[in-house]
Amino acid sequence: MSADITLRKGLTIPLKGEASLVLKTSKLTDEYTLYPDDFHGVVPKMLVKEGEPVLLGQPIFFSKANPEIQFVSPVSGTLTKIVRGAKRKILALTLKSDERDKAVTHKFPAVDALDADSVKSQLLGSGCWPFIKQRPYDVIANPEHTPKGIFITGFSTAPLAADIPFLLENQQKDFQHGIDVLNKITSKVHLTVPAKDTTFLSSVSGVEIHRIKGIHPAGNVGVQIHHIDAINAGEVAWTINAEDVARIGRFFTTGTFDPSRTIAAVGPVLVSPCYFKTRIGASVAPILEAVGVDANSQIRIINGDVLSGKATHADGSIGYYNNTLSVLAEGNHYRMFGWLPFVGGKIFSMSRTSLSWLFPKRNYALDTNMNGEERALVVTGEMERVLPMDILPMQLLKECMVQNIEKMEALGIYEVAPEDFALIDYASTSKIEAQAIIREALDLMIKEVG
Repeated sequence: MSADITLRKGLTIPLKGEASLVLKTSKLTDEYTLYPDDFHGVVPKMLVKEGEPVLLGQPIFFSKANPEIQFVSPVSGTLTKIVRGAKRKILALTLKSDERDKAVTHKFPAVDALDADSVKSQLLGSGCWPFIKQRPYDVIANPEHTPKGIFITGFSTAPLAADIPFLLENQQKDFQHGIDVLNKITSKVHLTVPAKDTTFLSSVSGVEIHRIKGIHPAGNVGVQIHHIDAINAGEVAWTINAEDVARIGRFFTTGTFDPSRTIAAVGPVLVSPCYFKTRIGASVAPILEAVGVDANSQIRIINGDVLSGKATHADGSIGYYNNTLSVLAEGNHYRMFGWLPFVGGKIFSMSRTSLSWLFPKRNYALDTNMNGEERALVVTGEMERVLPMDILPMQLLKECMVQNIEKMEALGIYEVAPEDFALIDYASTSKIEAQAIIREALDLMIKEVG
């Protein structure tokens, strides 16, 4: 079957360490950590004090800007520590599990009997609302807005990203129920699948299915929105990860918040990369031990994919949104005559400055070495090659850097999110932090435009 949309720009990074389709259960520790920075733009206001008991699914803080949006505990037990930074900013919340998982239970009529406001109310009260994000701005959705549609990507093209149909293998009924719930709060739900998809996702009902053919970032929901139903000024679209759709479906079946999370542990330094069943906020240490990596070695642990994830550490915890835990070797070494192409086929390059183009099927054990330093922007066409959107990435970045709001709007700032510029971070010889520039620009737009 032909694809609805074909994207020709982008880049596949052939990285070693893909997870085998084997699901294991991670050993759970008694400590769990939530990081408020996972919820960009949210200033947390605490509902629970240090030393107080909590139930699974009990709200422990809310958004200062929108008190309706609550964030709940992934375990039952005790809030043991609130870690604060400069100006008393809350950096982390540590909870100790009592291993009983006594949960808050919500009661409501069947989904068919609920209207849009009732569904929103249940999502807000249960702690499921933060899984819904909005474009523009790539922040948690404002429940007072009415979106033009909800977009769900059924595949990911990022390096070593989790296989979404595998994540949902035992959650198909919950996923369909989640779709039914989302249809209560929007007029249209969009689901994207690969061009030759043969999984159950192609037979999901209540959605408009779009088949997409292309390499990374074809799996980015922002790129998909751009080609399916682009966001114009004043419009809002919502997005949600596929596993979180199933989580919402389970909530409306059981009445309890489900904190489980399926993680693909990947990376070239892992002995046996595979999938783990764990939960939000769980320690990454048991997973690292299970996949055969020394947590004390020179490695970088990333919550998310290697291009757009957030760095953590061996004592860190699973992020709120990610389904991938990536581990790379630290690139803290200097390669003599690094510009020479004859390096034994160990270097991958999108240009022909190495011999990797002669071995198109080879995978590489890449590390975090930048192989250079930040330098001036040069018009090379590299950015345009890897961004399959009808915008001018270099010009947009320049206007973001000088905070020219009018030109940022004209150049498409409302359509992009930091992850859409992740490949530009990798591909551009200027080595600028494009994702950080876009994030700061979006924050400026929220402040100045709203």
